[in-house]
Amino acid sequence: MIQQTRTPSIATLDDLATLVNYSLMDTLNCDPHAKTDGADHIPRQVFTGHYVPVKPTPLIDPEYVAHSKHLFHELGFADSLAETADFVRLFSGDMSQVPMPMRNVGWATGYALSIFGTEYSQQCPFRTGNGYGDGRAISVLEAVIQGHRWEMQLKGGGRTPYCRGADGRAVLRSSIREFLAQEHMHSLGVPTSRSLSLYVSKTQRVNRPWYSYTAQSGDPDVFISEAAAISTRVAPSFIRVGQLELFARRARSNEHPNAMEELEQIVLHLIEREYAAVIDKTLGLPEKVILLADEFCQRLTSLIANWIRVGFCQGNFNSDNCAAGGFTLDYGPFGFCDVFNPHFQSWTGGGHHFSFLNQTEAAQRNFQMFCTALRPLIESDQDNLKQLEAIQLGFSQVMQAKMEKMWAAKLGIGTFNSELFSELQTLMVQTPVDYTIFFRELSTVPDDIEPLKKSFYNSTKEIEKRWSAWLTKWNLLICSAHVDSPCSRAELSRQMKLVNPKYCLREWFVVPAYQQANTGNYTLVRELQDVMTQPYAEQSQEMEDKYYKRKPPEYFNVGGLSYYSCSS
Repeated sequence: MIQQTRTPSIATLDDLATLVNYSLMDTLNCDPHAKTDGADHIPRQVFTGHYVPVKPTPLIDPEYVAHSKHLFHELGFADSLAETADFVRLFSGDMSQVPMPMRNVGWATGYALSIFGTEYSQQCPFRTGNGYGDGRAISVLEAVIQGHRWEMQLKGGGRTPYCRGADGRAVLRSSIREFLAQEHMHSLGVPTSRSLSLYVSKTQRVNRPWYSYTAQSGDPDVFISEAAAISTRVAPSFIRVGQLELFARRARSNEHPNAMEELEQIVLHLIEREYAAVIDKTLGLPEKVILLADEFCQRLTSLIANWIRVGFCQGNFNSDNCAAGGFTLDYGPFGFCDVFNPHFQSWTGGGHHFSFLNQTEAAQRNFQMFCTALRPLIESDQDNLKQLEAIQLGFSQVMQAKMEKMWAAKLGIGTFNSELFSELQTLMVQTPVDYTIFFRELSTVPDDIEPLKKSFYNSTKEIEKRWSAWLTKWNLLICSAHVDSPCSRAELSRQMKLVNPKYCLREWFVVPAYQQANTGNYTLVRELQDVMTQPYAEQSQEMEDKYYKRKPPEYFNVGGLSYYSCSS
């Protein structure tokens, strides 16, 4: 991905302070029972309001690990800013000395939970749903930078009222995973929250369940001491489908006098933050709601098609992990396909319903909950309700069209061919193949299957005959597809390589990086950051030998590497 270069205009935290604009805290309702000083770190029920003011709990002895050079350059931040004392202090959780007009209190938000289209409240410690929300995510500022609004949120910044008995901390291991994954996904062209910075405590450690070396148990079998860390993620907003659900549930049951008003406020705030460019602010509320549903349908279906295009499985696609802006939000139990499997799922708790190719169905269930949350705002008008229902019912058709377009692009054919694709999917499973390597090698537009065999985990003469027959059909199809608009094989290869990345963030690349980082050496983290932010590029032979290869046999079925039950 080509990055635009611009002269850095933000070299100090004082420079950034001139750009702050706290739209959420200034326009939405604060929990009336909150402590104004932000000392609100004990789990409790939050019955009303859109946010709770919370001060992060600072890391002790923070040390710089990494920052996103790409995002810094996009925002006009000087790279040197990431290691200045003021910047490190704020983004490791200490808001006590921020320059004016920055505020020295952050905020956390509540949301509801739906799992695969079913509403839940029993996981809430109070069994009411009033305890779900940002347990260890605390936003510390909003800023309008070069005409775009960005919210900056600490992950691992300590306890909030929504913290269900845990310590509110993140560890270096999971923080490195999320830091690398967000920038990798952005470089892949997939809408996502972004990584800003990552700091680790040199002395503060927390205990976490994890897997012993080469463990093959489904659940962690040991407790380990890990360094506490804080990563900062950035997005236009962090409003989730589950957030809208929370206020809709309260409005439907008339839980308090302002319930319907608060639902309307959060929906209008979402539109202002994420959809202002496509929804005219002069329209009435019902018209805005219909346009919002239609636009979110388009964004969500495009997002899922992109996930599958690059081999990404979110793992835990509940409504509370679904960004209402239509981008990738949660990087907990995620994974990238090595061996192609329609049911690939690296999280042991994810089941079939959140598996790789079932993400289209999971998205539809989240969209269903999104539409259900909007219904109270238009229930008095049957025509608007019918429009909303039509958009909801049409989701599967929109999703199917986006998927077929995506598969056609990966295959380099103008129009999706169901027979060719069905044969391909069967071969990919039966061989099996490495998902990323197969499509990248197909992008060389080969005459025979030799290049494709780089992706094969197993091979027999019989399966190779079937691959040769399939490749012959594919070659005939790409020739006929371009008969009216001649396209050289070199040009077709170039186009396909823009769709099919060469590098993906495999878990067995990340594990050595965070293991090395635990010793204070961040060389591999930064190397991975460099390689994975150029996923379509032909890189050095050294990097190709290291990062463009199949998963070694000894890494299969190993807890904490091939799968995991949690990510803290």
